Amino acid sequence: MGKKDPLQALTGGGSGGGLKKVVGIAIMIALFVIIVKFPGEAADWVGDLWDIGEGAIDGIVSFIRQAAA
Repeated sequence: MGKKDPLQALTGGGSGGGLKKVVGIAIMIALFVIIVKFPGEAADWVGDLWDIGEGAIDGIVSFIRQAAA
């Protein structure tokens, strides 16, 4: 049996592995820039997302409680 190529880990897990990394890094940079340039709007967006998540959790809890009754 041959040894594994040490550079194989850097090539990614499948098709588009490198592209996924570049897109992920670009998204992280964009989020950082938004937070630095527009902190008030970023805080509003986080608050809105929090409210949506809280509403979704309340809906799931309500559904489970009604299904269990």
